Amino acid sequence: MATNTVWIVIAVIAALIVIAALVWVGRNRQVSRRRAQAGEIREEVRLENVKVQRREALADETAAKARAAQAEAEAKAAEAARLEENAAQHRSVAAEQRGELDEKWSHADELDPEVEHQAK
Repeated sequence: MATNTVWIVIAVIAALIVIAALVWVGRNRQVSRRRAQAGEIREEVRLENVKVQRREALADETAAKARAAQAEAEAKAAEAARLEENAAQHRSVAAEQRGELDEKWSHADELDPEVEHQAK
């Protein structure tokens, strides 16, 4: 009977070894599948990352253009204000000169005996 017990123990040990081997192979397959899945996800992320980087670069470029346009608009507004001020100065000088000319014309009319003078 001792021989039968030895064979039973050997069979149980062999069965445990086979079960352990099957579990090990199953886990390795699962790990391999998960590793492959992670690799696919990483590749998708790499591809999407390129798209996102392009979009970020476009956003940066657009923001730079907006800043340049804003600076240009501010410069044009400053130039317009300067020109308005110059125009106002010219108008003021012209009005002053127009008044002086009108006074000279009136003085000439007063001196000219052929010009009819109205009573004041």
